[in-house]
Amino acid sequence: MTIKEIQEEIIDEFDMFDDWMERYEYIIEMGKSLEIIDAINKTDDNLINGCQSKVWLQADYKNDMVVFTADSDAILTKGIIALLLRVYSNQTPKDILDFEPFFIDKIGLKEHLSPTRANGLLSMVKQLKLYALAFQTKNS
Repeated sequence: MTIKEIQEEIIDEFDMFDDWMERYEYIIEMGKSLEIIDAINKTDDNLINGCQSKVWLQADYKNDMVVFTADSDAILTKGIIALLLRVYSNQTPKDILDFEPFFIDKIGLKEHLSPTRANGLLSMVKQLKLYALAFQTKNS
């Protein structure tokens, strides 16, 4: 699936919920199903700066695709990074760099987060794109 298609799918899923408590629960459930980063990769080098909670992000380049794994010490944050990985993992560096996460505004996520969590969300997106840029530069 393309990044655009995945984002549209997420928007449709969030439209099924009546209120934000149900949406938070769904995000937390997504975090529980996140493929956890290997303990060896839970290093300071893989910590995302700007997040209130600890978020580790690891990126690998396989078959011209960027494959992300992540973890967090907070359940809601873990769900948020799971959402982002669903959109951006297993995509080409070019696609990651070209597509902004429009689903965040469409589902109202940023406006329902505390200011520090919203900043953390932006930091996560920035780090995902930095990895993509690094792989694109290295492989061009």
